[in-house]
Amino acid sequence: MNVLLINGSPHKNGCTFTALSEVSGELERQGIETCIFSIGTKAIRGCIACGKCRETGYCSFSDDPVNECIDLMKKADGIVVGSPVYYASPNGALLALLDRVFFAGGNAFAYKPAAAVVSCRRGGAASAFDALNKYFTISSMPVVSSQYWNEVHGQTPEEVRQDLEGLQVMRTLGRNMAWLLKCIDVAKETVPFPEKEPVRHRTNFIR
Repeated sequence: MNVLLINGSPHKNGCTFTALSEVSGELERQGIETCIFSIGTKAIRGCIACGKCRETGYCSFSDDPVNECIDLMKKADGIVVGSPVYYASPNGALLALLDRVFFAGGNAFAYKPAAAVVSCRRGGAASAFDALNKYFTISSMPVVSSQYWNEVHGQTPEEVRQDLEGLQVMRTLGRNMAWLLKCIDVAKETVPFPEKEPVRHRTNFIR
């Protein structure tokens, strides 16, 4: 079993990475392989609603990390998405990536346990956390919880490492995700995933 952790910060080894590393370390201790994927600093396009991904399962743009991320998420058994907090919201580049990743490949992520992690200096963590979780809850992905909301505080990695409660929340998240992954692995031979209805209804609120 393996978990993909997406670092949605432009800083490869910054505060968000520090939080994700704590989750990763606990997952590894529980026998779960991990991979931390950084979205980097290159520009990430927003979705242009061209609809091409409905035919291929991949975004028509191939000059940024989106399609690579789709492949990694398809192979992963569980997913953790981490982001710094910008104006009480996740990093805009990460949101652009997630919009396209989930629109193109979201059907392949159903029933993969997922969790969001946010890193902030002081405030805005709750609304950023909520925004990330919405990608999972629209995609039939079980959301993994911890003993508190999945947030760490600090302006530098050194300060984050002083947030003892936040780091404990990260470790608890890692243990909870490992537990759920193991439960799913044990149950998959006898308890099939929920059956989807043959037709998905989409209702527009215009008459």
